[in-house]
Amino acid sequence: MKELIIISLGGSLIVPKTGIDYLFLKKFKKLIEAMTNSDYRFILICGGGMTARNYQNSAKKVVKLTRDDLDWLGIHATRLNAHLVRTIFRDIAYPVIAKDPTKKLNFKEKVLIGSGWEPGWSTDYDAVLLAKLYGAKRVINLTNIDYLYNKNPTIYKDAKRIIEIDWKSFRKIVGNKWDPGANVPFDPIASREAQKLGLEVILANGKKIKNLEYIIKCKKYIGSRIFG
Repeated sequence: MKELIIISLGGSLIVPKTGIDYLFLKKFKKLIEAMTNSDYRFILICGGGMTARNYQNSAKKVVKLTRDDLDWLGIHATRLNAHLVRTIFRDIAYPVIAKDPTKKLNFKEKVLIGSGWEPGWSTDYDAVLLAKLYGAKRVINLTNIDYLYNKNPTIYKDAKRIIEIDWKSFRKIVGNKWDPGANVPFDPIASREAQKLGLEVILANGKKIKNLEYIIKCKKYIGSRIFG
């Protein structure tokens, strides 16, 4: 049996501020296809990225939005990104986007693409629920930074890098409430569920494709590990 790996593909990788990063997607596709030819299958959960934030911020300028409004804009942005990624992987991917992480799909393809589901949490939570549903032991959370920090390194110069941390300690950093559009390393709701499952989550820079290969193969890598 091939190992099933869940990858939470941050929207900042798919759609950064400069627009859709097709060069990244091309490299990412090449790696995933190579890995599916060996010992792995994948579920790829797509984030919303700047697509989500652009819609949310634009709507805020016109009208006062509810939390549900913000969440739904973000969710539909993840679905648009998911369709983009599914199209790229069309030759090896299940033909339908997985929108409900509690409903098991009998997919035999090498790749399943997922998106956001309901208001109240991010695609990180969907990734954790899919890991539970399909029995995956680890989630790889890809963003645009190399490591997890104890606070935002772009704001605080004294932010400290974290290589390994247990869920209890990590949850003290991210808190317990989900805020639509929040830029956190891993959704607080997802973190709570991952702790219950004893899931291993690795946070790493998705742009470093060779490093992602090392993570998949359980070799020495650049990134942060949450466990316990």
